[in-house]
Amino acid sequence: MDEQLAARVNRLLAGPTGLGTSAARVADALRPSPVVPLPRGPVPSSSPPSPGRRGGRFSPGYAEREWGDGSFPPLYCPLTARVDDDLSREVNDRLVEWAEEVGIYPGRLDRFRDAGFGRLAVLAHPETDDVDSLLFGAKMNAAWWASDDYYADESDLGAAPTELPPRLALVTSAMDPPPPAGKYTDQLEEAIAADPVLVALRSAAGHLRRLATPSQVMRICTTTSQMYVSWAAYAAWRHLGTSPPVWRYLAARQHDSFYTSMTLVDIVGGYQLDANLFYEPRVHRAAMQAGTAAVIVNDLFSAEKEAADDLPDCNVVLLIAEEEGCPLREAVETAVAMHNHFVRGFEASQKELAAVPSQELQRFLLGVQGWMAGGFDWHGTSGRYN
Repeated sequence: MDEQLAARVNRLLAGPTGLGTSAARVADALRPSPVVPLPRGPVPSSSPPSPGRRGGRFSPGYAEREWGDGSFPPLYCPLTARVDDDLSREVNDRLVEWAEEVGIYPGRLDRFRDAGFGRLAVLAHPETDDVDSLLFGAKMNAAWWASDDYYADESDLGAAPTELPPRLALVTSAMDPPPPAGKYTDQLEEAIAADPVLVALRSAAGHLRRLATPSQVMRICTTTSQMYVSWAAYAAWRHLGTSPPVWRYLAARQHDSFYTSMTLVDIVGGYQLDANLFYEPRVHRAAMQAGTAAVIVNDLFSAEKEAADDLPDCNVVLLIAEEEGCPLREAVETAVAMHNHFVRGFEASQKELAAVPSQELQRFLLGVQGWMAGGFDWHGTSGRYN
């Protein structure tokens, strides 16, 4: 990275300066947390790379990977551990059947099939070949994306900024039902049954409960609600026709990133990372680094399409171009450098945490690495972005 580009990335990550602004700086999230002793457990066994394996626990490493038309700087990413077209097709076919059952995307199921959320699950969770577990991961992600389409982005599906917050408030009730309240509960159930997105989220949450512990279930419900807080900010910016500064967008995006999808890693893998390990500061920082990097990939693949919208979504590339007054290509280069910064941060965190003798933690970190790799591959091949 040249000095001018490095200075731009550092400035954007540092955020505003002046009295009262330090708490808002995104850079705070990148600083090492105080070292806290982690629970001890069995030392994980290592496996050498074996590209022929359909699943398993091994790291194929990291590399600079070309993307798009190959004309932009490469993205530093983990390499993909598994590509299995047959397994992807099976999971995706079952997912499309489920989408028809719950009622999302009627008349658009071919486009939904082309999006390939089943393939995303297979790419992003190379540890398992279990179709039911992979189908759960695909359902959960598809339901989250459906709420984005129906509530936030696609006006022809009914999305409206002023309707977004009250709609999102029902999501938690669909996934985590409140205590019975007589006729008011009946009215809530009628509202959920009338909304295919809420039906999809409730169905996915039901599948979650079959596979997960109570702690993991509440982790997913809480993280989903956390993600939707950022969506309310996007709706306000869109309704007012204003663009947030890059630092504020990144601050919101950290909690509306593929970190949410990565919270499924141990559930799909068939084990549990203890909550005290999952939320330990160094582990949490590593997962947030990975989630933010992965969502910048999403912004990069979406930038051209969103730039053509009359009222574009918040996108880090477009916001950098506006804030810096630079051409879109320079903004892409800055976003790529920012992505690579976060990935290298995760890689460093992963190496630091390798000394912790917890098999579940090492599996989880490897799973997060696998999600970054699979998400990158999926964005380059999904009909949703190509």
